[in-house]
Amino acid sequence: MTNRLAAATSPYLLQHAENPVDWHEWGPEAFEEARRLSKPLLISIGYAACHWCHVMAHESFEDQTTAAQMNRDFVCVKVDREERPDVDAVYMTATQALTGSGGWPMTVFATPDGRPFYCGTYFPPRAVSGMPAFRQVLTAMADAWRDQRAEVEAAGGRVAGAIANRLELEPAPLTAELLGRAVDALAGSYDERAGGFDAAPKFPPSMVLEFLLRHAARTGDDRALRMARGTLEAMARGGIHDQLAGGFARYSVDARWVVPHFEKMLYDNALLLRAYVHLWRTTGEPWARRVADDTAAFLLRDLATPEGGFASALDADTDGVEGLTYVWTPQQLVDVLGEDDGAWAADVFEVTAGGTFEHGASTLQLLRDPDDAGRLAGVRRRLLEARARRPQPARDDKVVTAWNGLAIAALAEHGVLTGAQQSVAAARRAAELVAGTHWVDGRLRRASRNGAVGVPAGVLEDYGDLAEGLLALHQATGEGRWLERAGDLLDVVASQFVDDEGWHDTAADAEALVHRPFDPADGPTPAGIAAVAGAAVTYAALAGAPGHRERGEAALASLARLVERAPRAAGWAAAVGEALLAGPLEVAVSGPAGSERDALASAARASTSPGAVVVVGEPDTPGVPLLAGRPLVGGRSAAYVCRGFVCSAPVTDVSALSAAMQPS
Repeated sequence: MTNRLAAATSPYLLQHAENPVDWHEWGPEAFEEARRLSKPLLISIGYAACHWCHVMAHESFEDQTTAAQMNRDFVCVKVDREERPDVDAVYMTATQALTGSGGWPMTVFATPDGRPFYCGTYFPPRAVSGMPAFRQVLTAMADAWRDQRAEVEAAGGRVAGAIANRLELEPAPLTAELLGRAVDALAGSYDERAGGFDAAPKFPPSMVLEFLLRHAARTGDDRALRMARGTLEAMARGGIHDQLAGGFARYSVDARWVVPHFEKMLYDNALLLRAYVHLWRTTGEPWARRVADDTAAFLLRDLATPEGGFASALDADTDGVEGLTYVWTPQQLVDVLGEDDGAWAADVFEVTAGGTFEHGASTLQLLRDPDDAGRLAGVRRRLLEARARRPQPARDDKVVTAWNGLAIAALAEHGVLTGAQQSVAAARRAAELVAGTHWVDGRLRRASRNGAVGVPAGVLEDYGDLAEGLLALHQATGEGRWLERAGDLLDVVASQFVDDEGWHDTAADAEALVHRPFDPADGPTPAGIAAVAGAAVTYAALAGAPGHRERGEAALASLARLVERAPRAAGWAAAVGEALLAGPLEVAVSGPAGSERDALASAARASTSPGAVVVVGEPDTPGVPLLAGRPLVGGRSAAYVCRGFVCSAPVTDVSALSAAMQPS
C-alpha cells in the first residue's frame, strides 16, 4: 500500500497518513484509478479540529478489517474541507439533498467520475439507534455497484443534475426599509434571557452582530444595539469564552453558552474580535474592551505561525477527550490556588460540586464581575500557568487565505482603535505572508503550511476576505501597497468569478467539479459574494473608484431578498448594506507624525458610521489617493472630510472634525 498522504500540506490529511486505508488525495489520479479498476469512489471529508472525524478515524479507518474492506471495494479519497471548500460544497449539497442534513465527517459514495449516489456523515462501527454500522454501509454500496450498476449510475446522474440547480434570487435594492425589516425578523427569534437566536446548539452569530452594530450606528436603533450587546456579553461571560486565555470555542451545545464544543477556530475569533472592539467603540464598556484585548492576545499567542500567518484551529479534543485541557473541579482549583483563593475562584467561575460539564468538572464562566479585579487577574494568571502544564490540544497550523484576511482586518482595527501597535504589526506580518506567498502568478492559492504554498486555488471568499483585510490594514498603516493589492484581488474577481450566468465561488478556469458551486448565504464565515461586495464598497471609497461601488451595489442587489427572508443567513450582506447607506464618508488626516495628527486621527476613528473610511499620513503619500492634494493648513495637521464624494473645508481641531463627521 502506498502512503499517498505523507507529503500532504493539510494537517488533517497527515492525521490519516498512517491509516491502513489506501487513501488518495483529491485529484485526477484518484479518478483515473477508479475508472481503471471500475470501482466507486469513497470520499471522506472532514477537518483537523473535528471531534467526530477523530472518532470515526479511530473506530473505522484505523481498524485493519474495515480498511481492508474499503481498499478492496473502493478507491478511497480523503479531503480536507478547509483546504478544498469547493469540493466540500458540492458534496455537502448532495448530502443535504439526500439526507436532509449534513455535517462532518461527511461520507460520500460516488461514481468514478465523481457523481454522488449515496451520502451520509458519521457511521459507527456497530449499528446503534437506527444508524447502520459503517461496514454494513460498505457492503451495501459494494453490492449495489456490482449488481445494480446501471441504476446506481443513473441515480448519480440525477443527484448531480439536482445539485447543479442554482438558487436564483430576484435582484432588488437593499433599502433602508428592507434592512429595518431584517432587524424586525431578528428580534422575533432573539433569546431575551441568554442572548443569541433560537435554541441550542448556539453558534456565535458573528456576521449578524456586525450588522446589528452597524444598523444601530446608522439609525440609532436601541433595539439593534441591545440584541448585539446582549449576545456579546452573554457569550463573553459563558463557558464558550475561554476565561483564562481568551478566545472563543466554535459553539455552545446548550442555549446559555455554558458548555462549548471546545475547538477554537481562527475565523470565529477574528470575526468576534472585530465585533467586540466595535461594541467597545460604541459603548465604552470596559468588559467589551477586555474581551477584545484578550481575543487579540489569544490570536497572537496561540495561533500565530513562525512565518507570520495565523493557524486555522485548535482541536476540540486533547488526547481524545473533549475539554480535558479546559475544565476544572473545585478540588483542582484548591490544588492550584490554595483553600481561600480556590473557594473564591470556584464561586466566581461557577465551578460546582456536581459540575456543569462531565464527570463532575465544570467549564469556567464569569457571570458577574467580582469586586476585586486584582485578585481576579492573579487567579487567572495562576490557573493559566497550571493549565499550560496539562496536555494541550493539537493545532491545525495551515494558513488559510480567507481566514487570515479576516484576522488581518480584525487586528488592524483593534490596533488603531485601542493603540495596540502589536496588533497592527501582527496584521502586517500576516498580510506580507498571505498577499505575498499565497499570490502565485497573479492568482491566490487557498492555503500554505510551514511557508510552503499548497496547490488548491483560492475561492471567492479568499479574494473577498483578503481584500477586506488589506483595506483595513491600508487604513491602519497608511501604506499604499495594501490598497494596490486589494485592487488586484478585485480585478481577478471581476474576470474570473462573475459572468453572464451570475456569481460563482470558484474561478472560471478552476478544476471542473460535478457542478460549479455558488452559495449566497453566510456560513461560519461571510459568503464569498458578500465579502467581495464589502471590499468593493470600501475600495471605492479609498481609491475614488465609483465603478467598484457600482459592482458592490449590484452584488448586494442579488442578495437583498435573502437579507429580507433569512437575515440570519445574510448578516454580512446586511452589514455591507449599512455601509452603502451610510457612506461613503471619507476622512483624510494629513500631517507629520505627532500629537496634533494623532488627536485628529483618534477623533476620526471614533466615528461609528458604517460608511466611514479613514487614512492618516503625510500629504501626498504615494499610493494613498485620499492624501493626494491634501496639504497642511496654516502649518498645522488637517482633516479633510468628504461625504458622498463631496468635500467640505479642511479642519484643524478635534471638535470641528467631530462636527464635520456628523450626519447632515
